Amino acid sequence: MASKRDYYEVLGIAKGATEDEIKKAYRQLAIKYHPDKNPGDKTAEEKFKELGEAYEALSNPDKRAAYDRFGHQAFGPGAGGGGFSGAGGAGGYGGGFHDPFDIFREVFGAGGGGGGGGGFADIFGEAFGGGNADGGGRQNRGSDLRYDLEITLEEAVKGCEKEISIRKYDACDACDGSGAAPGSKTITCKTCRGTGQVSVSQGFFRVAQTCPTCRGAGQIIERPCPKCHGEGRVEKSSKIKIKIPAGVDTGSRLRSTGHGESGTRGGHAGDLYIVIHVREHPIFQRDGGDLYCEAPISFVKAALGGELAVPTLEGPTVVKIPAGTQSGRIFRLRGKGIPDLRGHGRGNLNVRVLIEVPERLNSEQRKKLEDFAAACNEDTNPAAKSFFNKARNFFS
Repeated sequence: MASKRDYYEVLGIAKGATEDEIKKAYRQLAIKYHPDKNPGDKTAEEKFKELGEAYEALSNPDKRAAYDRFGHQAFGPGAGGGGFSGAGGAGGYGGGFHDPFDIFREVFGAGGGGGGGGGFADIFGEAFGGGNADGGGRQNRGSDLRYDLEITLEEAVKGCEKEISIRKYDACDACDGSGAAPGSKTITCKTCRGTGQVSVSQGFFRVAQTCPTCRGAGQIIERPCPKCHGEGRVEKSSKIKIKIPAGVDTGSRLRSTGHGESGTRGGHAGDLYIVIHVREHPIFQRDGGDLYCEAPISFVKAALGGELAVPTLEGPTVVKIPAGTQSGRIFRLRGKGIPDLRGHGRGNLNVRVLIEVPERLNSEQRKKLEDFAAACNEDTNPAAKSFFNKARNFFS
């Protein structure tokens, strides 16, 4: 089995990279390798999964600290950084959150639910005979799912509502998720006598393990549901409405509680995590809360001044161009950028003007420009004068 690559190497960043550098690197590579842009390319899909796993670990300060100290072993055998497990439905890649406490559950033999949850109370409670406090809901919990959703920049700025369709395990409608056939009943498990656990010897210790017969429920079904075969869930397509808040960016993660896979035999459902990918825009480039764009202006307008119509995400607006504007100057339009996710105002739109030089001139235009050039002493222009003075000093 191939060893995992270093997460910093995957994102192409240094170990001391800032949070912004991690986010920027992930955003650029995620756009490059997104499966929608590389249909049928298995290599790109694997790289996309690898990127999501690396970003999941390094974007979280606690997980990053653990990774820096212990490497991939910080997330357990074969896990790799707290990714997702069980990809759900169309558009879902990668799979479910790894629980760092699973290593303790393996040692003590305690049963585990799908993803997340747990802690020291669960570990020692189950390992030393604490029982299953919530009647199997946590133990039979369904897996968390991940769904990668691409939206436009306009949708990211204004917020929107999306309906997604995924194929996942949902509660069986024939038995309402209980796993029991109509009219049947549950009986006490004879193996564990209703405790949900059996004791086993491990060296000098006797520890409790989840009962293999009832899977920790303490009870078994007399007659399993014929549709779900006693699982309490079946695979089917589900449509889920997701509200996207204004200000999200590539890499933003939204959680839809209870919309992951249903648990077995009435266990709690997992959560659905939506990972946002903002599509490239033909005009604007985004940097955090700010937007950037380039607008061409004529030499005449730059020299004489005037007004320039520029696009914004809310519609066109007018920028006043002062006389003598140089190519590359940036005009800042405050509050025309991206809204803050926490409601702390909006970023700016930065318009960089570029002087457009005509590629073809008719005879009249050429004559007037030649007359203009003859009337000017270019050596007296501030930029030109400074440049030639530096050049003379360099060669002297």
